[in-house]
Amino acid sequence: MTSPSADHSDATRLLAILERFAHESRLPEPTGGIDLDTRLETDLGLDSLSRSELIARIETELTVSLPDQAMLAGTARDLLALVQDRSRVTPGATETMTRVAPSPVPEAADADHPDAAQTLLEALDWHLQRHPERLHIRFEAPDAPPVSISYRALAEGAARVAGHLRQAGLRPGATVALMLPTGPGYFDAFFGVLMAGGIPVPIYPPARPQLIEEHLRRHGRILDNAGVVFLITVPEARTIARVLRVQVPSLRAILTLEELATTPSAPADITQAGPRAAARDIAFLQYTSGSTGDPKGVVLTHADLLANIRAMGTVVEIAPDDVFVSWLPLYHDMGLIGAWLGSLYYAVPLIAMSPLSFLARPVRWLEAIHRHGGTLSAAPNFAYELCLTRITDAQLSELDLSRWRWALNGAEPVSPTTLARFAARFAPCGLRPTALAPVYGLAEAAVGLAFPPLGRGPRVDCIDRDRFAQSSHALPVACTDPEALQIVACGRALPGYQLRVVDAGGHERPDRHEGLLEFRGPSATQGYYRNPEATRALIRDGWHATGDRAYLADGEVYLSGRVKDLIIRGGRNLYPYEVEQALGEIAGVRKGCVVAFAAEDPELGSERLVILAETKVRDPEHRADLTRRLRERATEVLGIPPDILLLVPPRAVLKTSSGKLRRAATRERYLAGRLEEPARRPAWQLLRVGLSGLHSRVRRFPHQLYAGYAWSVFLVLAPWFWIAIRLLPNRSRRWALARFGIRLLRRLTGLRLTVSGRAHLPADSSPVILVANHESYLDGLILSEAVARPLGFVVKQELASRLIVGAFLRRMGAHFVDRFDPHSGRLESTRLAQQVGDGTTLAMFPEGTFRAQPGLLPFRMGAFAAAAQIGVPVIPIVIRGTRALMPGDSFAPRPGTAEVIILPPLEPTGSDWAAAVALRDRARACIAEVLEAAHTSAMPTS
Repeated sequence: MTSPSADHSDATRLLAILERFAHESRLPEPTGGIDLDTRLETDLGLDSLSRSELIARIETELTVSLPDQAMLAGTARDLLALVQDRSRVTPGATETMTRVAPSPVPEAADADHPDAAQTLLEALDWHLQRHPERLHIRFEAPDAPPVSISYRALAEGAARVAGHLRQAGLRPGATVALMLPTGPGYFDAFFGVLMAGGIPVPIYPPARPQLIEEHLRRHGRILDNAGVVFLITVPEARTIARVLRVQVPSLRAILTLEELATTPSAPADITQAGPRAAARDIAFLQYTSGSTGDPKGVVLTHADLLANIRAMGTVVEIAPDDVFVSWLPLYHDMGLIGAWLGSLYYAVPLIAMSPLSFLARPVRWLEAIHRHGGTLSAAPNFAYELCLTRITDAQLSELDLSRWRWALNGAEPVSPTTLARFAARFAPCGLRPTALAPVYGLAEAAVGLAFPPLGRGPRVDCIDRDRFAQSSHALPVACTDPEALQIVACGRALPGYQLRVVDAGGHERPDRHEGLLEFRGPSATQGYYRNPEATRALIRDGWHATGDRAYLADGEVYLSGRVKDLIIRGGRNLYPYEVEQALGEIAGVRKGCVVAFAAEDPELGSERLVILAETKVRDPEHRADLTRRLRERATEVLGIPPDILLLVPPRAVLKTSSGKLRRAATRERYLAGRLEEPARRPAWQLLRVGLSGLHSRVRRFPHQLYAGYAWSVFLVLAPWFWIAIRLLPNRSRRWALARFGIRLLRRLTGLRLTVSGRAHLPADSSPVILVANHESYLDGLILSEAVARPLGFVVKQELASRLIVGAFLRRMGAHFVDRFDPHSGRLESTRLAQQVGDGTTLAMFPEGTFRAQPGLLPFRMGAFAAAAQIGVPVIPIVIRGTRALMPGDSFAPRPGTAEVIILPPLEPTGSDWAAAVALRDRARACIAEVLEAAHTSAMPTS
């Protein structure tokens, strides 16, 4: 027990360390200065990296070794309690670097792994029958003796959990959520749910009370969608978990590992605890972490998991002397499937530790590889970067990484700079550059999808930056070119899997042309749990969408960005990752805390490029200088300046549990003006959670009311006009009636329309082709009223087969074309040319489609080939505002204003293909210029 004077001395020295650290790090100074009640996160803005540095200083200056829980301390007083509770020892003295001899690996009787197993339970049973005492997992924690788990120990622990769950009434196929930190009990709980016939649903626990609001908001939706009946969690989370019952009606009970570890009154047999699972039964639900929107539960069957594990094992060439070292969380597919279940299947010893243990001292990861002769390990790119910045030269000199043959890097964009620096820094430790292996995978494929060849090492593609941004063509250039864009290869598709890159219509793109990445293979998910709409969007003609943009070259995949992260500005495709990385390197900016996204401007019908950069700099002059440097660097990287660049406080940029940027969520926070919103007390957060559902329903009611009214007006008017147009024999009268109906509908629904440039239309019936940008389903109606003459709309062939719509369009003189048949293009342009020659004014949307995000897509050639063929002018038309009136991802109209700008006609310079291409480019440039000018004029001037 320490004396009062010692307590006072510890407090004084601790506060002195905090004050120096805050000053050196330019942290925000709390009102009244720093004291024992200063909140580390709210008042000082400490992130995990800052906490790690602060704790290292405290340990050095006070000669203590703090537990990993210091990373979660809320206040300086909490840190003081941990300091006074620890024995004064040399930091790190309890963690030795002695090499541990690997456990002997007994030979299996007939095979090295369970090839015939059809489920995870059968795989466990296979090992249980052959080598029950074989080491399966060794869990290491710095403040406790290591825990060794054999196959028998895992089976017995899981059987106890299964017995309790069956007694509690768990039915076969019911879902059980695991909200647990990574630890020995997690393994028992997961297999216990399987033994009882249930479906595990891994989710992550809240790190600290300040995160409770977001945690409940996000996980309430997950638990409700999964229909969980039991929640297994830690005792400290019981209060938080009980709140979930309000949001999750199916939740029957909340259980802890301590309860489940006791022997149930009716013990279950090790392998007979529940109904026997089949290969196609669901093994578990993997919910996305929220990085690309609302979480969706990926359905993964036993067959899916085993197929993916076997494919990865084939490429990795698993050997009997392999050892897997992992700190990855078990609620993440990379840690759960890649590290644990893969090790279980191949009987590879798994050396496991908690993510908190790694974050507190990154060197522990590499020390574990050193001690146990680790050969396999995986981590996201940020972990490799953290090792570069947090491991000292002295620690480096003691490491032996010569047995590490697969250093897998995935789960987030891989930086070529990080790969090169890591290889160089740890080469003296025996690390071979060929061990570094950027990989690609996603939950919808179980975990792995593409691996590089064994022992090849990283491959970096250097391509022309401007060519890629403008045409999506990955043209190779010399890597010495300072403007070259570097993209890391993530390998080839695993055996039995296929990758392809397609355009928006699902047509394959050639090598080195970027598009949407799709896959198929033996572990492709059947869909999202209880979410048929998302499942339909996921699977098309047997191919699964990845949500990533990429290109293929020599059979390898090169990722360029997420589909939803793509920003289209001025006809250029911009990807946020590169500029985020570049700006994160600038002094004064918190690394990994820069986010770029597009923010829609409803009035302009375009989008702004917004960049947010977290900083702790408070001095106005320093902030102004930092803003200037960030803007200059962003312009260098992107080729255009950002529209909005803001310095924001720590925690303003949101991230997932695995450290990925939550761009969509941060964008919503920005649009709501809540970037600097302070963390609320847990009690207030719980109250807000309860009221949020009611508030959102009330807020949406006026929009829903208007949408219902607008559709009611349409449904009343449309049948009468449809019948009248079908009966009228004269085309000009049909068009006059249609324009009257459109105008009546618009006025009754309160939509406003402004038209300029009608003087650019020919006064007589001279042939002409109108081309307009495409924003919404409303564009055809708006253009029909604005032009005020009969038009021959060119529409997609799919509409011809729709009874009501097809009949109406044919009566109005529409021309149906196949957008995707590569052999019909010349014939279609000839037909269109004939129509124009007969005096028809053609109207086309050369983008061929529209999307929810603003931006001008590439133009198709049909209209321009026809115009060049017969020598008629093309009139570009700009449509603005219709995307806001009816967004592409919604059929709910909104009140507002649409604008049509008719531009001067463009004459073709010849009749050949080159002239048609030139005409297309001129028309697109004219439309893009008007959209860009309107966007720029609305930008703030200061």
